[in-house]
Amino acid sequence: MSRICAELDTEVASFADRDLAQTAFPYVFLDATYCKARVGGGKGGRGSRVASQAVVVATGVSADGRREVLGFAVGDSEDGAFWTGFLRSLKARGLHGTQLVISDAHTGLKAAIGAVMLGSAWQRCRVHFLRNVLAQVPKASAEMVAAAIRTIFAQPDAEHVRDQLDVIATMLGRQFPKVEQMLRETADDLTAFADFPIAHWKKIWSTNPLERVNKEIKRRTDVVGVFPNPAALLRLAGSVLIETHDEWQVSDRRYLSEASMAQIRALDTETSKEVAIPELMAS
Repeated sequence: MSRICAELDTEVASFADRDLAQTAFPYVFLDATYCKARVGGGKGGRGSRVASQAVVVATGVSADGRREVLGFAVGDSEDGAFWTGFLRSLKARGLHGTQLVISDAHTGLKAAIGAVMLGSAWQRCRVHFLRNVLAQVPKASAEMVAAAIRTIFAQPDAEHVRDQLDVIATMLGRQFPKVEQMLRETADDLTAFADFPIAHWKKIWSTNPLERVNKEIKRRTDVVGVFPNPAALLRLAGSVLIETHDEWQVSDRRYLSEASMAQIRALDTETSKEVAIPELMAS
C-alpha cells in the first residue's frame, strides 16, 4: 500500500508541477469544494481533529479553446494567504495571458487575484451571486427577484447589459434596498464578461463548468468519508483531476471554438495599442 501511495504521490506531484508556459490561458476558473480530513496531532494521528478542508482547483481555457486542469491544492479557502500562494504557484509555473478570472467571492480570493493576476479582470460567478441575493429576500419573492436579475444577462451587448443592471437595481431597490446595494456594489465584477466575445458569455459568466469537476471530486471522496490527513485527500483529488484533464485532451470537442478565441487575441492587440499610444505621446 505504501508503494502504491508513493507512486500516486509522484504522479500527482509531477502533474501539479508541470510547466504552463507553452500556451496562454485567456480564461481561468477558480473554485473550491470541501472534504473532511484529520489535521494536527502527533505520530499516528494522536491528538488530531476532523476538520473541513478545501480542495481548490484552477482550470483554464487555452488560446486554442481547449480546457486544462491548471492546478490544485488542499487548505483553508477562507485564508487570503492560501489563495495568494496558490495563484503565485500557477504564475511561477508559467501561467500567462490571462484576461479574465472567474470565481465566487471567497474571502481573500478577490484580493489575491488583484495582487497576483495583474492585468486580469475578475468575473464574479453569477450563480453564486444569485444565491447570495436570494438569501436576502422572502421565499415568496425569490422567483420574481431571480427572473429580474437574469434579464441583465439576456442583453445583446455590453452597453445594454450594464444599463439593464442599473434598471433592475433601481426597480428591486424599491422593495429590497439590500438587493439594490448588492447589485450596485458588485456591478463591475458581475458584468465583466460583457467585455469579451458574445459567443463566450454563457461559458464565462459563472463557474458552472468547474462545478461539474467538483461534483466528481465529491463523488469519489464521499466514499472515503474522513481522510487520515490532508495529503491523502490531495492524492485522491489529484488523481481524479488528472483523469479529467486527460479526458479533455483526447476529446475532439473544444470548450470554445478556435475561431472565437481569435477574437480574444484581437481584443488583446487593441488593448495593447491603446496603452502604447499614451506612452508614445508622453515620450
